[in-house]
Amino acid sequence: MPNINALIGSRICHDLINPLGAISNGLELLEMAGVSQSPELSLVSDSVVNATAKLKMLRLAFGAASPDQIVSRQEVLNTLEAVARGGRLSYTWNVAGDPSRLDVRTALLAVMCIETALPLGGDIVISSSGNGWVIQAQHDRLNLDPDLWVPLSKNTVPASLSPSQVHFGLLPEMAKEASRTLSLSHGVDWVKVAF
Repeated sequence: MPNINALIGSRICHDLINPLGAISNGLELLEMAGVSQSPELSLVSDSVVNATAKLKMLRLAFGAASPDQIVSRQEVLNTLEAVARGGRLSYTWNVAGDPSRLDVRTALLAVMCIETALPLGGDIVISSSGNGWVIQAQHDRLNLDPDLWVPLSKNTVPASLSPSQVHFGLLPEMAKEASRTLSLSHGVDWVKVAF
């Protein structure tokens, strides 16, 4: 049976990426036509770049993936770099080669979970060696909401989720689809999700 949630994610991202591309092309045409760069145009341009980057990350994290699909290392690096631009979060991608799309999806959902624990920002390190993945961060102001993290540590879905927390509900399901088993560990100032 197909993963309906992932298909919905793919469809939404597909339908939104084209209008964003059109806006970006329109801005380039305005620039080529000699329209002077104004604060208003800069705001629109920066917003389009940011929205496109976030949409690409959401497509990788929520979109459909088949077992034989891979993602180019460069695509992931470009996406994470664009998402981090101007924000408080940064990402270190220590993954060689072009990984499985199922593994990338699981890793990015884990990244999103860790992002919620870093309200003041920080660096999230994504590593893969051999057959395992580790996503981790360290910060002295780490905030691990037990309503979200305790169920995740048991590979279950939290009883209550807001739209901004949906990744906590999807991560166990997507890890299972990738034939992976999640494990969670943390201390006062660090958190690690492995699979």
